[in-house]
Amino acid sequence: MTKLKNAKLNNSFSNELPADSEARNFTRQVYDACFSWVKPKQTAKPSLLITSTELAEELGITDIDSESFVNIVTGNELIENSKPYAMCYGGHQFGNWAGQLGDGRAIVLGQLENEGKTWMLQLKGAGATPYSRNADGLAVLRSSVREFLCSEAMFHLGIATTRALSLSLTGDKVIRDVLYDGNPAYEPGAVVCRVSPAFIRFGTFQLLSARKDFENLKKLTDYTIKHHYAHLGAPSKEVYTVFLNEVALKTADMIIDWQRVGFVHGVMNTDNMSILGETIDYGPYGWIENFDQEWTPNTTDAQHKRYQFGNQGSIALWNLNQLANALYPLIEDVPALEGILNNFKEYYIKNYAKMLYRKLGLEIAEFSDQNFQRKLFELLTESEIDMTIFYRNITSFDVNAVEKHLQTIKEASYLQGEIFNNFRSEWTNWLQEYAKKLKAENQNQAERIAKMNAINPKYVLRNYMAQLAIEDAEKGKYELLKELHVLLKNPYDEQKDKEKWFAKRPNWALNKVGCSQLSCSS
Repeated sequence: MTKLKNAKLNNSFSNELPADSEARNFTRQVYDACFSWVKPKQTAKPSLLITSTELAEELGITDIDSESFVNIVTGNELIENSKPYAMCYGGHQFGNWAGQLGDGRAIVLGQLENEGKTWMLQLKGAGATPYSRNADGLAVLRSSVREFLCSEAMFHLGIATTRALSLSLTGDKVIRDVLYDGNPAYEPGAVVCRVSPAFIRFGTFQLLSARKDFENLKKLTDYTIKHHYAHLGAPSKEVYTVFLNEVALKTADMIIDWQRVGFVHGVMNTDNMSILGETIDYGPYGWIENFDQEWTPNTTDAQHKRYQFGNQGSIALWNLNQLANALYPLIEDVPALEGILNNFKEYYIKNYAKMLYRKLGLEIAEFSDQNFQRKLFELLTESEIDMTIFYRNITSFDVNAVEKHLQTIKEASYLQGEIFNNFRSEWTNWLQEYAKKLKAENQNQAERIAKMNAINPKYVLRNYMAQLAIEDAEKGKYELLKELHVLLKNPYDEQKDKEKWFAKRPNWALNKVGCSQLSCSS
């Protein structure tokens, strides 16, 4: 085994929770356990493409340029005292109970401890596990680039998320059918080392509860409170109730942040919901370009649009209802659980409305004036306005120059100019109403602009940007990958030398694979 400089493992999850009694690694149903022991697959010729140096520093890892580091984050070597495992969980997928799911292509190396904090190190794409469901447990460069860039982009946007420490090539080829159309092809294999205080999901609790394994459900819940919600005190029925309420509010804050920046997760199954209220599992995600509440980036969801942009808050509530059902055997108080779900709804509606007004620089939120916000969404949708560009440009709105800003809005539209003109009068009316609201608040303009720019990003990871980086990387060119990584570290800054990325989606990307919609294999 290999030592990372200053690395100290604290394997509380595997030490305190029940392990799978079967040591062999083959696909099966796993009972009476929260995880299965499994080792990463040895890779042919691992090579490191990119590392989040700031995250490495926070983790206390100082030898990211060493051969040992590359071998560890690709699964070829183990950290000293590491006993790797895959986690067991179930979940609802697209509203249907799927039973056992589990880490089909993720393996936890251990829990790294530094300066009083603990993080799980998990390799995504490191080989088959008992939960791989006849798949190979591997990942390709395409999906791994998207995972690395997006998790780091979300972190720097100020959104709760898992992190990505590194992205590496394995030197192996992996066969994938990207469109599920019967045309599989070999692609370069890759591994992302992702990091979080915990990868415990709603579905981790659901599977134990569904199997009526209440003893281990209690162990899992007590462990989660002890290590991640310790401020709540010793576990009890009352504490379990407060715990669920905190999870609900953390989830609400996360979803509101998604809506704030136009992020669509794409696959909000309960197994993809973190008990810490973090964004987890970056698959067929996307950012809203032309504003459309019904847009989903997931081809699997194209017909029913369950996980569309405008539905993410409702789906979070649905998922929390499933978590409440799973925890019911420990709480046994239906009114209390209903109260938590109602509290989520009230909290979400109130804070979502506040967020929308603050994006417009309005501090005195007139929540009763729903027509103002509704009209804006109608105009953004009907005139196909780029969401990111609109909200970033509205920061410079001059209350005495409505016509001037109307031209700015027109430039952010995906409609041809003459078609956009059909909406000029409606936009003029809305902007005049907006100007009245700003004048009534009489804020200091410079302070207002600074506040707006701090919550309305200038740069987001549009799918076409990620696809360009992927195509270059598949040719052995990694400059764009690194450029985007640097760009997205400061998404709220002007970065005048990066203005080319503050632009509408190019026409060629509208229907291109990887740019418009993506499959779950993406």
